[in-house]
Amino acid sequence: MSTYNKINRETLVALEAVVGAEYVLTAPEILDKYKTDEETNPRYFHIPEVVVIPGTTQEIAEIVKLANKFLVPITVRGAGTSLSDGAIAVCGGIVLLMERMNKILSFDEEGMYMVVEAGVSTKAIQDIANSKKLLYAGDPCSAESCMIGGNLATNAGGNKAVRYGTTRDQVYALEVVTPTGDIVNMGARLQKKTTGYCLEQLLMGSEGTLGIITKATLKLKPLPPYRFDILAIFTDVTKAIDLVPKIIKAGVTPTSIEFMDNNFVRSTNDYCETRLPHYEDGSYIIITVETLTEDELDIKMELLDSLCTESGAAEVLEADERVWNLRRNCQESVRIISKVNLTDDVVVPLDKEAETIKFVMSTGKNYNLHVMTLAHAGDGNLHICLCKGDLSDEQWDKEVAEFHAEIYAYAYKVGGRLSGEHGIGAKKIKELEKYTEPSELAVMKTIKKAMDPNNILNPGKVVFM
Repeated sequence: MSTYNKINRETLVALEAVVGAEYVLTAPEILDKYKTDEETNPRYFHIPEVVVIPGTTQEIAEIVKLANKFLVPITVRGAGTSLSDGAIAVCGGIVLLMERMNKILSFDEEGMYMVVEAGVSTKAIQDIANSKKLLYAGDPCSAESCMIGGNLATNAGGNKAVRYGTTRDQVYALEVVTPTGDIVNMGARLQKKTTGYCLEQLLMGSEGTLGIITKATLKLKPLPPYRFDILAIFTDVTKAIDLVPKIIKAGVTPTSIEFMDNNFVRSTNDYCETRLPHYEDGSYIIITVETLTEDELDIKMELLDSLCTESGAAEVLEADERVWNLRRNCQESVRIISKVNLTDDVVVPLDKEAETIKFVMSTGKNYNLHVMTLAHAGDGNLHICLCKGDLSDEQWDKEVAEFHAEIYAYAYKVGGRLSGEHGIGAKKIKELEKYTEPSELAVMKTIKKAMDPNNILNPGKVVFM
């Protein structure tokens, strides 16, 4: 790990000259606020030395240059919704907040694109697009609170990825501050481009380690006028899981297929103070279909109803907003079970998803952990939540490590990877070293070293340097 200097008065004065003293914060109560993101285990909290809130790309470039000059690290933070410790300043130094850079710079209805700063909320982007009967297809479950910059940095997935792809599929171009303080425009508003390296795709998903994304040109799509949501409830979880490949093979092309095991069904109903059917014994499959014509919608809904019934669903209902409210609040609901919890994700080939979920659930029975399972079931992305409960710290650490070792080994055995959307962050950095082919890992480290020679940006994340 690299060695850094502590923030001193000279550094603070230099930062104040760039952004103004009111945007360089060192009060203990402020620093304490940014010691964690969605991490709930206090042992992984790190208090930064200073919080800086820039207002322009040029200010960020100057801050990065100062960080290199004084050899202090920078951790960029959007809304702090990371589930992999990605926004925690594990090496101290500067936490750089993007909240002032919250402007929608342009909206072109005819060209179907939008230019936004990194601090704009994802929900605001979705709402503005929808108001013009257009769609921004990026839709992470934290859309109401997360910022587009964080979505870009982690290549967020979400509920609509099965049809529209992940965040990187919604982007034409980026403005980026490099780890040495240069401002670079990557990509272009084109449908296809083979002109040198595809740098914008490299930056998306790099978790803030290769550059600071300050602006994005986003693709918009026509908003389908017809939509229907189905809730298929299964009292046999195996039958629920086995439904997913049948939907894909039937050619329905759903927008979303989401799976919630009964642990999440109960925790979210409790958290949202509702009681949807089969609270005690049901697992949920939520399916969304969107079409351009009403006839197409009717055909697909009849087919889905038949598939769900033939697959053993106890009930097939229309999924109203209450159902999606449950799904969006899964992460929040876990806190009513255990203040210390850990949400992980793995991704596997779609044809291996059902067997992987079964493996996770059966393996969980061998541990004293409270294991809860979700899935973006249409794209092979599993979310596994573990709750500490009354376990001692030592027992918790031991069981989590052993459980994860089994799950990760299985995921790689069937062709999967460590993460589909949460990223590596600080939480899985050792596992990335363990499971990645040495030659592939060497390429990652070569890129990081070449772009960030002083290891200034988000150190302690993704790869050891």
